[in-house]
Amino acid sequence: MKRLKTLGATLVTGALALALTACGGNGGTAEGSAGTSGSADAGTTYSIGVLQLTEHAALDAANEGFVAALDDSGISYTIDQQNAQNDQSACQTIASKFVNDGDDLVLAIGTPAAQAMAGATTDIPILGTAITDFAESGLVESNDAPGGNVTGSSDLTPVADQIELLQELLPDVKTVGLLFCTAESNSEVQIQMAEEALDEAGIAHERYTVSSSNEIQQVIESMVGKVDAIYAPTDNTIAAGMSTVAMVANENKLPVIVGCDTMVEDGGLASYSINYYDLGYKAGEMAVKILTEGADPADMPIEYLDASECQLIANQATADEVGVDISGLKDAEIV
Repeated sequence: MKRLKTLGATLVTGALALALTACGGNGGTAEGSAGTSGSADAGTTYSIGVLQLTEHAALDAANEGFVAALDDSGISYTIDQQNAQNDQSACQTIASKFVNDGDDLVLAIGTPAAQAMAGATTDIPILGTAITDFAESGLVESNDAPGGNVTGSSDLTPVADQIELLQELLPDVKTVGLLFCTAESNSEVQIQMAEEALDEAGIAHERYTVSSSNEIQQVIESMVGKVDAIYAPTDNTIAAGMSTVAMVANENKLPVIVGCDTMVEDGGLASYSINYYDLGYKAGEMAVKILTEGADPADMPIEYLDASECQLIANQATADEVGVDISGLKDAEIV
């Protein structure tokens, strides 16, 4: 398919030239310890903090991938898992805790979490993940040369290809509603990319925004009769409330093209998506290099998943409910 051939170019262009940021959401606080002892730095046990912005499937998967990379490396470590419940003040409190604890390294999942950590310390190495554009978020000097104590893995997604997917599944679409949270700068930039792609395709579009998950149902209901489809990027507030989005949109025959696989699993119609477990695993591999090889975050470019690691995914139950034929999607994962 033409889209698969262009996906690599989409991601490379975005990685080099674009300005995105990461997602927001709500979550819970948890603590735990894990570790394996092996040949890597035998006798050393590293203290690692994890600050996750919110609980939803994509961020949870990134967290799991990070831990798996630590385990696979054979290092010995303790890990303090904290979730900020999408509360910026909680992010700052947890960040201060990790600094006071003297952790050897911190993983920050989501832009607000990383910004809180970066504001709390310039000494402790910080790995970020589920962050689309570190430079645009003010976390690094540039994505190629971070220049400080922050680096990590980006969840840059192929927005233009997602819009092309929307056109393929919905060839008669005339107006698309763009759904996102105004508190998330990552979403703003992805929406701008979507608008550019829709403009090129000659498809009208209108923004529909929420400031919290409590507004999702009302905003979706306001779209009925005004748009033919919805596009929602990798926005943590929307992702965390995806069951509500799907409930209202699907009932009203409004197909929703989304930014990631977990949003499809939660009721969205389809997506070209990165894998957040793999994204977290990549951050974990970077962490091991910092801890065991003395790698300096300042000199470690932001890492991206390769285009070949993106997947086409669609939800059959949703397709049936909204009346869209997905049988023509070749090589798609159907959930």
